[in-house]
Amino acid sequence: MSQQQLSEQEEIRRNSLQEMISLGIRPYPSEEFKINISSQEILDRFDPDRQNLQDVSLAGRIMSRRIMGSASFAELQDAAGRIQIYLRRDDICPGDDKTLYNTVFKRLLDIGDIIGVKGFVFKTQVGETTVHVRELTILSKSLRPLPVVKEKDGTVYDAFTDPEQRYRQRYLDLVVNPEVRDTFVKRTLIIDSIRNFLNERGYLEVETPVLQPIYGGAAARPFTTYHNKLDQKLYLRIANELYLKRLIVGGFDGVYEFSKDFRNEGMDRYHNPEFTQVELYVAYKDYLWMMELVEEMIEKVVLDLYGKTTVQVGNNTIDFKRPWKRYTMYEAIREFTGIDISGMNEEELFKASQDLKVEVDKTMGKGKLIDEIFGEKVEGKLIQPTYIMDYPIEMSPLAKKHREKEGLVERFEAIVNGKELCNAFSELNDPLDQRERFEEQVKLGKRGDAEAMILDEDFLRSLEYGMPPTAGLGIGVDRLTMTLTNSPSIQDVIFFPQMKPEKQDQ
Repeated sequence: MSQQQLSEQEEIRRNSLQEMISLGIRPYPSEEFKINISSQEILDRFDPDRQNLQDVSLAGRIMSRRIMGSASFAELQDAAGRIQIYLRRDDICPGDDKTLYNTVFKRLLDIGDIIGVKGFVFKTQVGETTVHVRELTILSKSLRPLPVVKEKDGTVYDAFTDPEQRYRQRYLDLVVNPEVRDTFVKRTLIIDSIRNFLNERGYLEVETPVLQPIYGGAAARPFTTYHNKLDQKLYLRIANELYLKRLIVGGFDGVYEFSKDFRNEGMDRYHNPEFTQVELYVAYKDYLWMMELVEEMIEKVVLDLYGKTTVQVGNNTIDFKRPWKRYTMYEAIREFTGIDISGMNEEELFKASQDLKVEVDKTMGKGKLIDEIFGEKVEGKLIQPTYIMDYPIEMSPLAKKHREKEGLVERFEAIVNGKELCNAFSELNDPLDQRERFEEQVKLGKRGDAEAMILDEDFLRSLEYGMPPTAGLGIGVDRLTMTLTNSPSIQDVIFFPQMKPEKQDQ
């Protein structure tokens, strides 16, 4: 950045930096600053009657200052929260040289600068827990001003509230909007709870390839890349399903993976091109068993997070307590549209879609048409946790045929607050049936369905060696986190979501 492009405040900060250096102060020191307590620990542990915490050392950003001659108050923010600090000139400058206080703290330090302080804890006359600073160390000079939040008459303004800026500059979002940090802490707790649940049952956490010669395991468009040494086109995985099933063929009874997956599709508040899901495959089980496990696991996650089974999501109070309501796919469509589509062929489904004002086109096969009707007319009305089960075979190329109902497969999705949270099957382990399903998908691709699956010969070969009956599950971690943290957009639960290229100032 050239000097001409600097704002007035940035110029002042750079001048302050140079003045610090000229005074012999290192604004970016190399030495470790030893911390023995956090802001929240001070607030939790200080007892004024005992006069404990008389030798504390902590570090953080200056978030506010009140300079009053030879004494000042400031607010310090660390990873745990904020704490007030109190500085007296003669304490931090015990000799004749008062430069550290008079020149550096009062004039050259700014809001956003990172400092370390040592001292003791006391309560002010108004009862606020405060650190009385005996030593001050400058740890990092901030060269850009923070977008400080201001409030007047209950209205927040001049704040870092623009969503696009927040997502692009998440580092600033985390500094000035503390509640954002809480969302990501909860995301980690959600993942930990799922992992602990699965580990306790003896399932093995594994890793499978992100770069794949053939993409599969879902209906989606892939990102394409190229490996120069192998002279080979590769794809970023759209799902890890087919590799995890290979491990079941190999003899593992239960495997799972938290995976980054990539789909070259549209972006909205429920979809990001890069997302996280956990997939689980357990041998000798079916989709009915998996329904019980999902209910138990998600209920436990909510209890781990909040100590109760209810979560407020927008205007809705969602209760994750077992058991959850269950509909078949056809029952749900009949319940919410009044139309029974169970015996319809493709032409009749197309007409029914048009009658229901659902946008469809001639490239869509029977499964896609049913999916569009469900998504448009049913899914958004399912607020409390609900299982939709027994899908038409055309919608599920990787699911086993239903044991009793012709033309259906053993599949379920969990819908919460109008959105899918998970997808699960009794996995198809008949290699001949699976080949036929793949071949049908290839035909759909030739008709123009860009999301149709492609045929994976190595996966079919693995099935031909024999895969035991298996239950499979995929849970969208981002979607689950959105729900459990009452976040309106997937971009609110991904640290660095994909964004359009930033416009550059001319």
